[in-house]
Amino acid sequence: MFISETTIRVRYGETDRMGYSYYGNYAEYYEVGRVEALRSLGWNYKDMEDGGILLPVYTFSIKYLKPALYDELLVVKTMIKEIPKARIRFDYEMYNSKGEKINEGETTLVFVDAKSKKPCGAPSEFVEVINKYF
Repeated sequence: MFISETTIRVRYGETDRMGYSYYGNYAEYYEVGRVEALRSLGWNYKDMEDGGILLPVYTFSIKYLKPALYDELLVVKTMIKEIPKARIRFDYEMYNSKGEKINEGETTLVFVDAKSKKPCGAPSEFVEVINKYF
């Protein structure tokens, strides 16, 4: 299993009148965790896209446990628990500055050939890198 951690601060513009991070922001927080996880493996979206591979989101789910608050530092723990094939699943846990788990979720993305717009397998070079964690 591969695990990566990324820290994000809740900005004022992301909160509601209660000082809670708006629920719609969490998809973006997960995206930051996912992008940084891939970057730590030596991959990034731009290089994949330039190489002809797109990664659209297929599914997204989240379970909210506690709110994230204005100016709080959050830790997004991003996990890849299985070797990707045509899809890659990311699991997430998010923790507040007290170390309390505030939500958990998952996204599944599909590897898509940019020219044909059809699903394809994960790049072999990426699979080779991720295999080291399994």
